[in-house]
Amino acid sequence: MTYPVALAAEDFVPVVLTVTGVCLLGRYAGDRHRPGVLLAAALIGAGGLSKAGWKLIVALGGPDLPWLELMLFPLLTAGFGLLAWILTAHHDGSAPGWIPPLVIGLPALCAGGAVLAGSTLPLLVSTMVFATLSGVHLILAARRRGDLLAAALFGVQLLGFFVLSPLAARPDQTVALQWVEQLSNTAAQGAFAVAAFRLGRTRQEVSP
Repeated sequence: MTYPVALAAEDFVPVVLTVTGVCLLGRYAGDRHRPGVLLAAALIGAGGLSKAGWKLIVALGGPDLPWLELMLFPLLTAGFGLLAWILTAHHDGSAPGWIPPLVIGLPALCAGGAVLAGSTLPLLVSTMVFATLSGVHLILAARRRGDLLAAALFGVQLLGFFVLSPLAARPDQTVALQWVEQLSNTAAQGAFAVAAFRLGRTRQEVSP
């Protein structure tokens, strides 16, 4: 379909907000895990930018580059998988025993399903699993620190992910529906960025 340039340009906004929020989680994760958090942010950002870039190129009348769009879920899976691993890690850097097999095995299983189905949509499953693990951890962390607003904002982002990701994966969408989805996603990722800032600030305040 033909995308309006304004719609394509707006698709970059939630990507920037998500990457900003993940980077801000580096303060919560601490110095030991900050490089890993930044790598997760880079992977998530690359996935979002690939999809947004593909849409903008199409909107500007350029060539259709489907490989750009197809990079979205593989990169999101890698980014959220790494983030989930880091957030669930103990202070000594070791994650719970079930995390490494899940982070490695689930994407491999979904990648196999993607090859058989001829679509990257099976990787949406692994992305949602890792995003859920990360989101639940962050909600509980905010609650433990007494920041109920941050917990609610993380919940808004997680709810948006569950509702909007399957919708965005549908091929038959009108321009009006995409505007609703993108603006809702922008609001959800803005909530995530604010919550991540608050959680990092709270950690700094309680640190000796």
